[in-house]
Amino acid sequence: MSTLLEKQIKVNRIVTTSIEHARAIEDPARAKIVEILYRQALSADQISTALKKTGYKKALTTVRHHLEILKESGLVEIARIEESRGAITKYYSTSTKLLDFQTPEDFDSTYSKVINNTSTKIEKILKGLTPKTKSKGKKSEDYSQYLVMEIMNRAMTNVLEKSHNK
Repeated sequence: MSTLLEKQIKVNRIVTTSIEHARAIEDPARAKIVEILYRQALSADQISTALKKTGYKKALTTVRHHLEILKESGLVEIARIEESRGAITKYYSTSTKLLDFQTPEDFDSTYSKVINNTSTKIEKILKGLTPKTKSKGKKSEDYSQYLVMEIMNRAMTNVLEKSHNK
């Protein structure tokens, strides 16, 4: 047998998610619901209308089914319940911001200096964080990395959300 292709694949991205979250947003309509609910609480009917505006024509029962899956995964929660004329309306929201973009082909060359400078700064931060996330057992190094990534993700989210709200 002869090798036709072989190349080193360098890890340049770590995605932190759970299987439940990944399954919940594998359906494009559910991912769109999470995007729609970012910064606004909407009822199932309002979500259905918003989905239609983005090209997803889903029946109200389907939207409710999607909401149930997203709720079970923890990506969506009930933010408010209103009663009007004997009817109950639930409003849903999310604490998750989905950024659904494609990285440009020239990303590495365009941003390599910024990545290297930022890596050096983050390295200093991680030296302080890593001892706090050590755990025993198998996969402890991976779990420690997961915790560090979650801490950094939430810290970055705090910073970016503050700058967005100014």
